[in-house]
Amino acid sequence: MTQQYADLQMYIAGEWCSGATGRTEPVLDPATEEVIGRVPLAAAADLDRALAAAVTGFEAWRSTPIAERTAVLHTAAGLLAERAGPVGRVMTLEQGKPLAEATGEARRVAGSLRWHADDARRAYGRIIPSADDTVLSVRREPVGPVAAFVPWNFPAGSPMRKIAAALAAGCSIVIKASEETPGTACEIVRCFAEAGVPAGALNLVFGEPAEVSAHLIAAPAVRLVAFTGSVPVGKLLAARAGAEMKPTLMELGGHAPVIACADADPVDAARRAARAKFANAGQVCTSPSRFLVHESLIGEFTAEFVRAADGIVVGNGLDEGVTMGPMANERRVKAMEELVADAVSRGADVVRGGARLDRPGFFFAPTVLTDVPPDARVMREEPFGPIAPIVSFTDLDDALATANSLPYGLAAYGFTRSSATAERLVRGFEAGILSINHCGGSVHEAPSGGFKESGHGREGGPEGLEGYLVTKRVSHLLRD
Repeated sequence: MTQQYADLQMYIAGEWCSGATGRTEPVLDPATEEVIGRVPLAAAADLDRALAAAVTGFEAWRSTPIAERTAVLHTAAGLLAERAGPVGRVMTLEQGKPLAEATGEARRVAGSLRWHADDARRAYGRIIPSADDTVLSVRREPVGPVAAFVPWNFPAGSPMRKIAAALAAGCSIVIKASEETPGTACEIVRCFAEAGVPAGALNLVFGEPAEVSAHLIAAPAVRLVAFTGSVPVGKLLAARAGAEMKPTLMELGGHAPVIACADADPVDAARRAARAKFANAGQVCTSPSRFLVHESLIGEFTAEFVRAADGIVVGNGLDEGVTMGPMANERRVKAMEELVADAVSRGADVVRGGARLDRPGFFFAPTVLTDVPPDARVMREEPFGPIAPIVSFTDLDDALATANSLPYGLAAYGFTRSSATAERLVRGFEAGILSINHCGGSVHEAPSGGFKESGHGREGGPEGLEGYLVTKRVSHLLRD
């Protein structure tokens, strides 16, 4: 096993531990396919301990004055920022993204934690004018213990979005991080433990996803379910939570359209879109994944996009100069092969890439497809990989109709030199995260979330705290 990799344990009731049954599963380095560690899998007894701990931890944490809670969270953020380099290395070993991307992710989530800690101090209530003998007020309080489930593509970003908001609000949390990228989650939780978060307020478990989610969601102790992942799994978890009348926060998949309008700069648009497309090997829920380019720009846009793809250096994320790592697992490689084969069978042209690289690891070449028909799977299904289908359009209304034709509504991007056209795009796109003339990523000070089947609720910004709070209306009749 790689000596640089993390010691993998669960964190329950303030203690690092293995599972009650001793079950584990291997963790692979996607760049080499080698086993680098073994992650413990929780049994029902482990989950019950975590739930009991979350109940007692909630009472302790919610009773901690906000100034003290904020200080603890700032300490955790400082520890994480100091350790961004080693945490990034762990992330690259288990997920594959280039070390610079991984280290940057660790630094960003430290900043996100700081922001959420401070924002919780602004979870104001209000006094409402009423009868002279009555004080009418509105109060905001933490919802209670949270069950959270996160995927593997952002091993630091996804867990921190849930942990930071929950703890900042005063909730406790049981979080199931991905079994494919457990090391980063362990390192993040270690920072909170060392910072002084009380036992039980934060619990980290791993396990068979269906078993863990069913057990936690059904538990009476859990008051909120938060999930990031695919639409099918999100629907399943939301249905389970609905059966228990528990609120949910769902950040689900997307299939983000890019519209390059007739007056856009095709070279600039292609460069920015390609940079975003191949970040994290396209394994980003907001990744631009359908490129609708005005017919007058299609030649220049495609040529520049291809040049950008040719400039991608694919390799082990720990190697200097690498700009795109492997896919996270074998499943993603097979999915890419199937999408390309389907598109080609329907008449699409493979301009660049289109195949797995002939080397150990889960590497797939940066791929550019043209003349892709609308019925190709890659135009209808989220690719979640380094495939860019480029098609032309004539009329902007038709392009917007195509962009909105799928059940997804997470992110959308537009390029234009006209402020009027930009506003037309903003009004026309059915998506919760919009960027004009760039492909901006999520930021902790502003909300992110989707429309339609891409989920509900928001993460980031003041809106991100809302889901972790409940509102009390208090009417107090005054007595002498």
